[in-house]
Amino acid sequence: MLLVEDDELMRRSFSVALERYGYQVTAAADGLAGLESFRDDHGFDLLILDVMLPGLDGIGLCRRVRETSLVPVLMMSARGDGLDVVAGLEAGADDYVVKPVDTYVLVARIRSLLRRAAYAPGPGGEPAADGQDLLTFGDLTVDTGGMEVRLSGSPVALTPTELKLLLEFAAHPGIVLERHTLLRNVWEYGWDGDSRVVDLAVQRLRRKLGRERIETVRGFGYKLRR
Repeated sequence: MLLVEDDELMRRSFSVALERYGYQVTAAADGLAGLESFRDDHGFDLLILDVMLPGLDGIGLCRRVRETSLVPVLMMSARGDGLDVVAGLEAGADDYVVKPVDTYVLVARIRSLLRRAAYAPGPGGEPAADGQDLLTFGDLTVDTGGMEVRLSGSPVALTPTELKLLLEFAAHPGIVLERHTLLRNVWEYGWDGDSRVVDLAVQRLRRKLGRERIETVRGFGYKLRR
């Protein structure tokens, strides 16, 4: 994984802690160095980006990464500022943590992201031949076996988090899913999490699939229209 953190002490402590859990960590001290490392090695399975970085901040770096890659991205914010969180999630991040963060919390978030990525291959394959794994909602087709999504026959590129969120909706069409249910089933939060991660992921899905596809039920949550 790639860790981009400008604070030298934090960068070293995070790297050592994650390596103790068996992760191979490449570290960069600023956004431009992080972008160069990412472009030089497309084998990273996860990126951890601090929001406040010199040269190119974490939000800008996340946007640059999303131009070419669906790799899971975890943002870190020292302030927990609402604007930082929203901006990071809008840029395409899958989740965020607020520093200082306990190692076990950081590792739990990393494991959750990697589990989503493990069963979510990128788009481009053919739909299931027998159709048994195909769910159809108008011009939207979800192949739950091949983990493929097509809109009007064309493949749709979704991040692992976006794909798992869509699969959760597709498994319960027309049923309202509350935010805390989505946090538990998609983000694997075993505690009350920040519902903004749900709201921003839904917004990203709407941009890719059409705003009318997922309906907001005020005071409750969201549902996928049949």
